[in-house]
Amino acid sequence: MGKPGTTHIIKLCVGAEAVEDLLDWQRNPRAKGPDGLPRHVTRMFPKRVEEVLNGGSLYWVFKGVVLCRQRILRLDEVTGGDGILRCGIVLDPEAVRVAATPRRPFQGWRYLSPEDAPRDLPKGRESEEALPQSLQNALAEIGVL
Repeated sequence: MGKPGTTHIIKLCVGAEAVEDLLDWQRNPRAKGPDGLPRHVTRMFPKRVEEVLNGGSLYWVFKGVVLCRQRILRLDEVTGGDGILRCGIVLDPEAVRVAATPRRPFQGWRYLSPEDAPRDLPKGRESEEALPQSLQNALAEIGVL
């Protein structure tokens, strides 16, 4: 989940119900940078750039539960139409499913230490039919998932 000196970022995936919704959105040209890679633009630029770029991932929270991560490839400066400088988090297009882990709501993004990051699910689990979201949430709350 990262090398020594690695820091991850965790962010709410607003407007998405499931990992598939996020991946569908990222296939849209509006969600890609000039190089064709998925890019999430956010107002704040991380201060811990070296740690984030040392194998860090963006962990996505869907409806209060962390369900996947994408490796952060780089952080680009992006100037919006309003002239304000923002951070473009350039992501690996592959989403790695992680153990469903509940997370309280928060605004923006937060740093996530490797020790606190949900574990990756074994390969092959991503193709299994997903449990209903309410059941995933309940199981995650009691520490079963």
